[in-house]
Amino acid sequence: MPSLSIQQTAQETGLSIDTLRYYERIGLLAPSRDASSRHRRYSERDLAWIDFVTKLRSTGMPLAEIHQYIHLYQQGEATQAQRQRLLEAQAARVEARIAELREALAVIHKKIDGYRKSGRKTA
Repeated sequence: MPSLSIQQTAQETGLSIDTLRYYERIGLLAPSRDASSRHRRYSERDLAWIDFVTKLRSTGMPLAEIHQYIHLYQQGEATQAQRQRLLEAQAARVEARIAELREALAVIHKKIDGYRKSGRKTA
């Protein structure tokens, strides 16, 4: 796959051009630059990294923690245990949130069942 422009990357990832530029500015991304035009070029590896960052963001992981993870990643294998701890902590937060949502969903289903049993239609 050839490298993509920032516009193509935005279309491919669903992120805005401004978000891609912001992520680059704060050090979450480091796309290469075209030698002649200096335009950003995104490789398959960049797209995989964007996907990973997007997944972490979707779990509510703060950008500062993602930045910390990336900084550790760039330091190499010696930081593997630290990166693992960061991801384990985020996984625990996600699992706690899922448990909260399941409890809330159970309450909603109970209310729906009550409406169904009483013969009322739900809106």
